[in-house]
Amino acid sequence: LPGSHLHLLAGVSCADCHGKTTKPVLVETARCLSCHGNGDKVAALTAKVKPQNPHRSVHYGTELDCNLCHHQHEKSENYCAECHRYDYKVP
Repeated sequence: LPGSHLHLLAGVSCADCHGKTTKPVLVETARCLSCHGNGDKVAALTAKVKPQNPHRSVHYGTELDCNLCHHQHEKSENYCAECHRYDYKVP
């Protein structure tokens, strides 16, 4: 399921992320982290992922924009795979 559906099933409305607007805009990482916690908390959730924690990058630390991997209204992607051979399954 796309992330937008998973959020809706969890009781998170479109307005909860996009705000009250007639034309939804891209949700900024700060908005994601307001529910999911700071970068360190998110990285702790994937600490055992091998070969590398996708939320603690050697290049970006815990500061990578969520939207680079997690697309809510289309298939998500593995941003790291642009340069690396990490076979992460991105929700």
